[in-house]
Amino acid sequence: MISQLTGTVSYVGATRAIITVGGVGFDVLVTATHALELRVGAELTLTCTLIVREDSLTLYGFRDAREREVFGLLTSVTGVGPKSAMGVLAQLRPDELATAVENEDLAVFKKVSGVGPKTAKLITVQLKGKLSGATVSGTTGGATVSGSTRDDVVEALVGLGTPQKQAQEAVERASEGAAGVDVPMLLRAALRELGGAR
Repeated sequence: MISQLTGTVSYVGATRAIITVGGVGFDVLVTATHALELRVGAELTLTCTLIVREDSLTLYGFRDAREREVFGLLTSVTGVGPKSAMGVLAQLRPDELATAVENEDLAVFKKVSGVGPKTAKLITVQLKGKLSGATVSGTTGGATVSGSTRDDVVEALVGLGTPQKQAQEAVERASEGAAGVDVPMLLRAALRELGGAR
């Protein structure tokens, strides 16, 4: 079982990356938001899960062990496959998902591709009480969003085809009231702002 990869990013696609380790390239599926953080040539460590099917071996990559754990819990839910689980993780951090499940907030799943109302209900019912450890303290503290973090997110949005001004406005809205967030968190929030503005 491949549980971790440390190597060089050789290729980045919309939802996949190739990580070269010791001369061998591993094709890894990642979330769309995670892919935006990766840069060709950068050194990277990914926490992984290998899913074996009759006709395929598919490697899924995550930022950390907590994301992988949540992925495993999601795929244990009736009707939720790996693709849908990655869709959930692309839109919701583990702590956000934990809060949604505990509050039975089905509305947050509307933005997740491939997850309808019935599946959302199953996720909240079957995972209630299992995600309590997903809450993280990274969003607490008195620090505000740094200028470099905002700039990185604006650059990522522009790279996705968002006009500069629109990207800056989305990042500003996403930064309001935020504290101690990093690039991935702010990027997700800005993407949600853009999605709501369409």
